[in-house]
Amino acid sequence: MSGSGAPTTAITPADGLGPDGRPLRLAIVAAQWHDTVMNGLIDGAMRLAAEAGVMPDIIRVPGSFELPLGVQRAAADHDAVVALGVVIRGGTPHFDYVCDGATAGLMRVMLDTGIPVGFGLLTCDDEQQALDRAGLEGSVEDKGHEAAAAALAMARGAGAR
Repeated sequence: MSGSGAPTTAITPADGLGPDGRPLRLAIVAAQWHDTVMNGLIDGAMRLAAEAGVMPDIIRVPGSFELPLGVQRAAADHDAVVALGVVIRGGTPHFDYVCDGATAGLMRVMLDTGIPVGFGLLTCDDEQQALDRAGLEGSVEDKGHEAAAAALAMARGAGAR
């Protein structure tokens, strides 16, 4: 399971503050495909934000391929952005193109803007894998929560020298 070895740190309201002590501005950019999975991912990110004392803006985009542009726009006035989406493998190469394009685009936005992007794009072979990672009742992982935690950690200065 991909969650093996994940960090387990408690989140407090202090985690919602930047290095300068001001509240962090967080955006959650979420695709609209696969309602049940997306609702779980958004709920997980929102729970993390609440634990950190942050009230995020939620921005919806049509699909996972549109995440990079939505994140780029959100990065203009937020300290961190969480990108949430799900792509489930089908019988055509569409899966590969969407996953590759969205992943490369999100990385490019993060590096070009310097704004942390929490990577919550599920790329699954089937719907059950997505449900298992969506943070729903019975899920074994909560990737929305994890992506939001990563974005806020980087916005607070994690990894800075």
